[in-house]
Amino acid sequence: MAVSEFAHLHLHTEFSLLDGMGRIDQYVARARELGIHHMAVTDHGVMYAAMDWYQAAVAGGIHPIIGMEAYLAEGPISKRARKSYHLLLLAENDVGYRNLLKLASIASLDGFYYRPRIDMELLNQYREGLICTSACLGGPVANNFLHGNPEKARQYAGSLAELFGPERFFIEIQDHGLKEQIQVNKDLIPLARSMNLPLVATNDVHYCSEHDSPAQDVLVCIQTNTTIHDPKRLKSDTNQLFLKSPEEMARVFGDVPESLSNTIRIAEMCELDLGFKGYQLPDFDVPAGFTPEAYLRHLCERGALERYGTLEGAVGERLDYELGVIESMGFTSYFLITWDFVRFAKSNGILVGPGRGSSAGSIVTYCLNVTGLDPLKYDLIFERFLNPSRITMPDIDIDFADDRRAEVISYVVEKYGDDRVAQIVTFGTLKAKAAVRDVGRAMGLSFAETDRVARLIPIDPAMTIDKALQQVPELNTLVGAEDQVRELVDTARKVEGLARHSSTHAAGVVISRDPLVAHVPLQRAGGKSEGDVTTQYPMAQLEGIGLLKMDFLGLKTLTVLGKAVELVRASGHDISLESIPMDDSQALDLLRRGETVGIFQLEGGMTTRMTIDVAPSGFDDVVALSALIRPGPLQMAPEFVGRKHGRIPVEYMHPELESILSETYGVALYQEQVMQIAATLAGFSMAESDGLRKAMGKKLPAEMAKYRSRFIEGCVQRGTEKVLGGQIYDMVERFAGYGFPKAHSAAYGVITAQTAYLKANHPIEFMAALMSTDIGNTERTVFNVAECRRMGIAVLPPDVEKSGVDFSVEVNAEGGNSIRFGLGGVKNVGIGAVEHIVASRTRLPERKFGSLAGFCAEIDWSAVTKRVAESLGRSGALDCYGERAAVLASIDALIGAAQRRQKAAARGQMDLFGGFSEPIEDAASDTLVEAPPASNKELLGWEKEFLGVYLTSHPLMDVFANGAPHGHAQVVEIADLNPGERVRMVGMVTGVRRIATKSNRTMAVLEVEDLTGSMEVVAFPDSFDEFNGALVNDALLVFGAKVDDRGEKRQLILESVSADLPLPQRSEAPRPEVTIRLPVSGDVWDDIDMMQDIDEVLRRHEGESEVILWVSRGRARARFKSRTRRVEWSVELVEELRTVMGDRRLEIEHGGADEPAMDRETDALKRAA
Repeated sequence: MAVSEFAHLHLHTEFSLLDGMGRIDQYVARARELGIHHMAVTDHGVMYAAMDWYQAAVAGGIHPIIGMEAYLAEGPISKRARKSYHLLLLAENDVGYRNLLKLASIASLDGFYYRPRIDMELLNQYREGLICTSACLGGPVANNFLHGNPEKARQYAGSLAELFGPERFFIEIQDHGLKEQIQVNKDLIPLARSMNLPLVATNDVHYCSEHDSPAQDVLVCIQTNTTIHDPKRLKSDTNQLFLKSPEEMARVFGDVPESLSNTIRIAEMCELDLGFKGYQLPDFDVPAGFTPEAYLRHLCERGALERYGTLEGAVGERLDYELGVIESMGFTSYFLITWDFVRFAKSNGILVGPGRGSSAGSIVTYCLNVTGLDPLKYDLIFERFLNPSRITMPDIDIDFADDRRAEVISYVVEKYGDDRVAQIVTFGTLKAKAAVRDVGRAMGLSFAETDRVARLIPIDPAMTIDKALQQVPELNTLVGAEDQVRELVDTARKVEGLARHSSTHAAGVVISRDPLVAHVPLQRAGGKSEGDVTTQYPMAQLEGIGLLKMDFLGLKTLTVLGKAVELVRASGHDISLESIPMDDSQALDLLRRGETVGIFQLEGGMTTRMTIDVAPSGFDDVVALSALIRPGPLQMAPEFVGRKHGRIPVEYMHPELESILSETYGVALYQEQVMQIAATLAGFSMAESDGLRKAMGKKLPAEMAKYRSRFIEGCVQRGTEKVLGGQIYDMVERFAGYGFPKAHSAAYGVITAQTAYLKANHPIEFMAALMSTDIGNTERTVFNVAECRRMGIAVLPPDVEKSGVDFSVEVNAEGGNSIRFGLGGVKNVGIGAVEHIVASRTRLPERKFGSLAGFCAEIDWSAVTKRVAESLGRSGALDCYGERAAVLASIDALIGAAQRRQKAAARGQMDLFGGFSEPIEDAASDTLVEAPPASNKELLGWEKEFLGVYLTSHPLMDVFANGAPHGHAQVVEIADLNPGERVRMVGMVTGVRRIATKSNRTMAVLEVEDLTGSMEVVAFPDSFDEFNGALVNDALLVFGAKVDDRGEKRQLILESVSADLPLPQRSEAPRPEVTIRLPVSGDVWDDIDMMQDIDEVLRRHEGESEVILWVSRGRARARFKSRTRRVEWSVELVEELRTVMGDRRLEIEHGGADEPAMDRETDALKRAA
């Protein structure tokens, strides 16, 4: 045998979670380098990597073998015993692969006890087509030899040989330089020869290179939550678990040559074809007399008549075309299945989104009532969703109200069978920051030592350690200066990106024609013993084997909309989501003001700024905003905004481009526009146009060159000059790399418009719905209460006589509406207890308890605990019965009396007339126990503790009486600032966490809050030493700090502290405005330069007066009010502005200015100014 003939049959990938650290692509590349032609993947107890491995190996020219290192229970899996052995199983053929799927599934679904386990009975049942080896030192044969049980070892070997036959059971030997293996091999080799069983040599591969051994050691410490310095930790005493070359294996096992040649023998026995074999779509039962195709057409035509009132013209043509494509591609059942569960949702009052992704571009989905956007009206393209040249299944993702999504999934499970429907696994990975922190802990470094490195890595989901080293000089310097940091970072780079744990995909559901276990291994959610059933293959692999994958997404905003509409209807208004106009003037005004809290997609610093910049004037702009806030299209935002507002001319390179690009001011923002340009100017079919879009989006040079030639040729044939055709292609290419699907933008734009309408026109109902949906989320509750304060909406404390489970709308003492805090938002009070309290009150004749004694008498204290009552009392929910301290002092006795009465009643002590057969104390008195009243500080403290928010007042309320003090940022605003900006902030210290640094100094992480939220302020040792005396809980301070993004979330780095709080903003009339009137030239860049110069002058004269700018060109005028600048009026200000203006006429006034008459040129001027 030549030494090159060796196959690795025992190999673990990163999907032996936090044990293996070999990545599939690295294994394939290394195997090619070493001249290895056959290789197996055998992860611990699972098959997560099987399909990935198969596809990567085939692509890399390696013969893939699918296997698993199973956990074999000593007895039946029904017995919950921790001890189990390892056993290597390899799929010899398709039958073996299907049996391996079943074993992996049963092990996880039925046999999980600490690990997914199988037993000998299961092996016997599913042994066909499998090759078995006795595995490592943990195997039943080797392990019993190791522990002095040679007879038991021989029995296991005999049983397995009898089970699989001598041709398919091998005694496995390993040698990683461990004395235990050397000892056991002296037993295994004679055993194999005496029993006439074949030997096979393996290396227990866990990583690719010998140099990876220290990193794998750290990885195991991360898994076991230990450090590399812990002598009792789980540790491998070898660095030999790497992918060895055939020559290295031959040197180790040269004295047992048959063990090497048997690796090839096994590899050649394994012939498995897992290539794509068609779609496994479930059959959909249709009514008698229909084929599936006829029934789909029937449903679509019925829907078209409801939607359009006709089947003639463009409607009929588009419907015929789409149905033809769907039928020819074999996807009829897909659409019927989707129609069915959406119909179920809507008929049961479950809100369904108007569309998601490119499926909103289909008239079939629109007529089926699956989507809610007219593709003809909005010029949406079906081929972006589905066309004959696409080789993948269509993707109809559906949004449901998140509080009822589970009902839809349950319906699908019930309809198709729980053995044919499952959710989908996904994997959490070690991201850059997490890798550094986990590795630091495993290396035994202190929090401070690790944190100073981790915080230098920018917050960005796409951030890697290598990118951080390129972008952050400070990190590079630290790595170069300190060996410990270099070791930390180098190790973190090796484990970065590895799978850390399995979990359930947020939306994915797979539906199969027959039992799923015939196609995919299954497990419980998160790889545990309980929970929903999920696949072991991730989403991409399910599509690759032809299974129907659908996304059932839970969208919180749909829940908000549903609750808001209910509240609006309850107030006497007739409203439905479908009746909400997309171009409501009040909604658009709200968006232009940037009041985006609760507005779908647009809430947040960057998106709010974008909304203000775009200043949407109609639904088309809202749709554009839906695209512009995405990372790719964001690159086009300055050009879009500049063109919309006239700062950049809107020009079209070809007359036919105007009809395609006018809605986006000449910017090719949408992928559909790219497709339309190719079709209109170059004569592409829509399928070809979709290919061009994909090539440009993925920046495939060879494909793009081919399409460029084809595009220019098509332009010339249709009358466009060659040079211009090339220029148009280049323009399209520039935009196309960042384009976004218009269908998705338009569908989500609908939800944005609906939330904006409700907030603008029904603000109290909308905010109550928003707060109910965020109930239990303290951070969001603080944020929402702050928004209500800004809007002038009173939020009343919880009240057991008035509150429901959710936040509700209530008429206040002045006759206006307020929001009442929901009992479900009180901490330490579970939803079950709250529902019981509300139900108990509702069933009373007057729907009220009337007194504290009445409350205690009506509540079933076996369903509600005393702790719940005390939490309600401290939160203020029982203040309706008296002063809070008195209520708390009284409640214990009242509950005790109620409990005794309820127990007596349960024992049947009541006589026929409602009396008792034994004397029981009188009904409790309504009189409260006297107690010293609670102080205001105590009341606020309890409010914060049990509601998560200061509701009735706030220790900072005086300072913020008329808004944030001028020149001071609020927590909610700090998200908008850039890293490195310096701010002043007034806040209250609510937590101090002290940390010892490596140099034995103290630093602290402070939790600081104001009326809008809370955030961390980091005091490094120098700052901590200087200000330590002031940094105590409940301190009200002014913080001078620098914005920092280097922690896990946005923080402030402390630079100064002052106890001198600023005076509140004056509530009297504001200082007179400074009004500046100036003409613009019409030269965009010249005018921009002038505006920047003016802004710089205003910045140097910061003060209290608002700045009003009147800009004119000819007869047109436009008024702007600065959102960012206030100035101090002075002669110097006037002189500097006149210097900047030069020859241009300038008028400046200090005081109010009447608005000049506006004329029809004003809108055009606003775009030009």
